[in-house]
Amino acid sequence: MTISITVENIRCSGCANTITKKLMAIDSVTSVDIDIDEQIVTIQTDDPSARPTYIKMLLTLGYPEQGSVEGITALKGKAKSVISCAVGKVT
Repeated sequence: MTISITVENIRCSGCANTITKKLMAIDSVTSVDIDIDEQIVTIQTDDPSARPTYIKMLLTLGYPEQGSVEGITALKGKAKSVISCAVGKVT
């Protein structure tokens, strides 16, 4: 079964590698594919009921699901960081 989870904070291949290694360590996960630009983690699994486990694992790694309370908080932090960066370049 395929489970796709859209998350916050995936910025590079290093993020993707970390996520892949941690998820592949779970017995029920058979493969992981990550779209960095779209921030989508696609998991092939033998256990379709394990979605909450994968979401929790991603959260502990710093990649909260978009639309979740943690994801909205992360989005606010991301916006602050982008504004701070832009202001720093102007001044």
